[in-house]
Amino acid sequence: MRRAVITSAATAAGVVLLLSLKPHGNTPAPAIGSQDDTGPSGTAGEPSGGPAAPSAAPATGAPSAHPSAHPSVFPDASAASRSVTGGAVDTRYGPVQVKVTLSGTRITAVDVVQYPSEDRRDREINANALPVLNKEAIAAQSAHIDIVSGATYTSNGYVRSLQSALDRAGR
Repeated sequence: MRRAVITSAATAAGVVLLLSLKPHGNTPAPAIGSQDDTGPSGTAGEPSGGPAAPSAAPATGAPSAHPSAHPSVFPDASAASRSVTGGAVDTRYGPVQVKVTLSGTRITAVDVVQYPSEDRRDREINANALPVLNKEAIAAQSAHIDIVSGATYTSNGYVRSLQSALDRAGR
């Protein structure tokens, strides 16, 4: 009899906890840019709340970021600057969308237009991951970049949105 009461109470508590969880909404978050050191809170400097993710080198075979190294890859590097926004990619925790700034065919900046920011943990993870992804995209000059450990869903959404923007730009 005692076990039945404890089991029933634990089951009821579990059901209440599950029902109290709220799903992530699709509210747009403030943009995080590649040329801006401010996090989602608007404060400058390193994001707080844990160790920063290490930056990985571009994958082998990725084109050099310098136009003179591969002139055929960057034939029109002196052209005017333009921005192209990629499609919003829905992830488990919310949409991810990037805007790429190109000078000719060279990626000069990547700004994150939307990213998951519903709760404190989302903001903490993305404050660390998005600057790393921006730097890698600029270094690789493509969407062929490594994902950031601990931000797998955001990283995958970022790569897909970045590729969408590059496709729209004709790259």
